[in-house]
Amino acid sequence: MSDPLERATSRPPPTLGEGCTSRYDPEAMSSEDGTAFPDAAELWQRLRKQSDAPGQAPVPEVPPEPQ
Repeated sequence: MSDPLERATSRPPPTLGEGCTSRYDPEAMSSEDGTAFPDAAELWQRLRKQSDAPGQAPVPEVPPEPQ
């Protein structure tokens, strides 16, 4: 690492497919990729309760699967 600015960069993991079907290669990903969101289920339930209020857009019962 001879370039001092190289430490300040990030690179996405390799992808599979092209165009609309492009996605990250799950085989190339590790625990260092992505984020952890342990409170996601709680947030989802809170949003569901708020959507029950009149005039609010409905929130689906099941969160969409990550792609």
